[in-house]
Amino acid sequence: MNISALQPMTPPAVSVPRVAGNPLDLKVHAAIARANSSVSPISLLLAMMDWSGHLAGSPGKQLELLNLGLEQTRRLLEYVREVASASPDCPAHECVEPPRRDRRFAAKEWHQWPFSLMHQSFLLSQEWWQVATHGVRGVSRHHEEVVAFAARQLLDMFSPGNYLVSNPLVLQRTAATGGANLVRGMIHALEDAERLAAGHPPAGTENFVVGRDVAATPGKVVLKNRLIELIQYTPTTATVHPEPILIVPAWIMKYYILDLSPHNSLVKYLVDQGHTVFCLSWKNPGAEDGDLGMDEYLQLGFFAALDAINAIVPDRKVHATGYCLGGTLLAIAAAAMARDNDERLASISLLTAQTDFTEPGELALFIDESEVSLLEAQMHETGYLTAGQMVGAFQLLRSSDLLWSRMVGEYLMGERAEMIDLMAWNADATRMPARMHSQYLRRLFLNDDLSEGRYPVGGRPVSLSDIDTPVFCVATTQDHVAPWRSVFKLHYLSPTEITFVLTSGGHNAGIVSEPGRPRRHYQVLQRPVGGNYVAPDAWLASAPRHEDSWWLEWLAWLQARSSTPVAAPATGAPEQGYPVVADAPGEYVRQK
Repeated sequence: MNISALQPMTPPAVSVPRVAGNPLDLKVHAAIARANSSVSPISLLLAMMDWSGHLAGSPGKQLELLNLGLEQTRRLLEYVREVASASPDCPAHECVEPPRRDRRFAAKEWHQWPFSLMHQSFLLSQEWWQVATHGVRGVSRHHEEVVAFAARQLLDMFSPGNYLVSNPLVLQRTAATGGANLVRGMIHALEDAERLAAGHPPAGTENFVVGRDVAATPGKVVLKNRLIELIQYTPTTATVHPEPILIVPAWIMKYYILDLSPHNSLVKYLVDQGHTVFCLSWKNPGAEDGDLGMDEYLQLGFFAALDAINAIVPDRKVHATGYCLGGTLLAIAAAAMARDNDERLASISLLTAQTDFTEPGELALFIDESEVSLLEAQMHETGYLTAGQMVGAFQLLRSSDLLWSRMVGEYLMGERAEMIDLMAWNADATRMPARMHSQYLRRLFLNDDLSEGRYPVGGRPVSLSDIDTPVFCVATTQDHVAPWRSVFKLHYLSPTEITFVLTSGGHNAGIVSEPGRPRRHYQVLQRPVGGNYVAPDAWLASAPRHEDSWWLEWLAWLQARSSTPVAAPATGAPEQGYPVVADAPGEYVRQK
């Protein structure tokens, strides 16, 4: 069955979608968004008023904070007294430990006077504000998280590690080099400013050329339309499993996160293990693509690719794989196919993909009605969301790692961080069409239409409960974009067989985890069709742990659901309208 026939694809006459509202209001809101880096000042003000107002009416909480402050002062004074009388054989006991993943003050120099006092005072302030911004009765959860996030950003800005005079490591380097580190840091800062002004990528990315160093797995583009190029990769084995794999990457970044360097390319790994692999490469949209919505991403994206694969590899079901937003799109498509009795999928694999958005992670800090309205007004003028807006949001979420530590290392220590393939990919950001991004934020993040059975495909709602295809679902332990407990919610949205894997690492590095990579491990447990629900913490306690990469588990799972290997299919199907268009990686991935 060809699902692409479900909905007419005639685009509207204008490229930029209309947004409901007074035209003057839209212009003012767009100006506010530009002036505030797309952050709604009203949203921040409401959060602050909610928190401060309820705190003002909570004398018990105020007393708790006062007592905490006095106790911290006592601990700090006791620490100073111990430091004054400490000796190498009897060192002072620090009064507060940093959070488990905070490595800013791990060096021994931070534990020497007076830097020990500086960093201990900072950690105590961090501890106090953590208590102050949480647990105030009456404050909404969203506003609590926004206030706590804002407090963390301000604290991180004033960390003693960020400044020359209060960072012992920088002072030592400056003394040892006669200030040469600061000269190099100034050169780095000027170079970065010049690159930013010219719109050029960060230094070092020139060593990772698309098609040569990354996205280099051989293949051919066999379909190109307004939105995607479909790549069919060249087989490297004598025979292949008959069921092809279709990879649906996220469109927020370039597809080659899954085809990085040859040693850590998931695409190359699958091809070398005897699989026929197809992968979508999304267009980097411009103003002329502002009318593209979620329906087009389904029809021109997933279903167009599936139709092409059915023509190239006929009479074979497909192992569909979706990463991040691509996984969410795949879940929507799979639900529509189940509703319409379309049985073209052999399995579904979802990699760090959310299907329930009630707890979407720290990105929710930037998503409420006020924020979305400002973004819509700004996108109404441009036709798209800029790459810089999304990159800025991700940097704020991990400002200590992605912003401040980098500035200290490159501008104060004078050391350029070595560019790696994953960092180069991360700098190769994309835009997003106005209509699609607005629909995505409203339908999924704000309204949670998918998990609640309201998301429409072809004019009728779909339900994840209809999916009966086996699912392989991967989440990562340190994911700030798609927290693993949020990904895990698929267990109570669909009764199908689910093999759930929780792997070490973050949203990207946890997925790019080739076999043999040090310090990698995962847990896995399969729930049978119709099996009872197990809560996340209970799952965590019972799922067996395995060392090495989750790729090995996935490969075994795919091969168990694939048929006996046969001769590789031809590349493309010219007679059916799918000729070879170009060599991989194609044109769209190179668009800036």
